[in-house]
Amino acid sequence: MINQVTLVGRLTRDPDLRYTPDGKAVSNITLAVNRHYKNASGEIEADFVHCILWGKTAENTSNYCKKGSVLGVTGRIQTRNYDNQEGKRVYVTEVVAEGVRFLSTKPASSREAPQASHPPQQPQTVPAAPQREELPFA
Repeated sequence: MINQVTLVGRLTRDPDLRYTPDGKAVSNITLAVNRHYKNASGEIEADFVHCILWGKTAENTSNYCKKGSVLGVTGRIQTRNYDNQEGKRVYVTEVVAEGVRFLSTKPASSREAPQASHPPQQPQTVPAAPQREELPFA
C-alpha cells in the first residue's frame, strides 16, 4: 500500500514547538494549500491541512519559519479519533511530516549582500524522525 502526501502551502500561524514528557520535539502546523481551480464566484479556495512535525524538523521549522512562510511538506496521512469533553467522538485526519523544505525567500530587511564567508542559502530539506506503528499484518 502507498500512503504518501506532498503539499506546498503557507503557514496559517507561527509553529508551536512543544516537547513530549520524554523530551521529543513536536510541532503542529496548518498549511493553507490553494486549489487548482476557481469557485463559482471566481475565487481560488484553499484547503487547511493539519501537519505534525517531529524532532529536528519541528525545532528547525519553529526557529526559521513564521506565519505566511511557504513550506513544502512530504509525509503520510494519519487518522485518529478521541472522545471530547462532551463525550462525542472526534475524528482527525492529519499529515505526519517525513520531510520539510523551506521555500520562502528571506524578508527584504534581512537580504544583504552576501559576504565571502557566508554563501547564499538554498532551501533546506530537513528529514523527520518518522513515527511508525507496527503493521497488523505480515
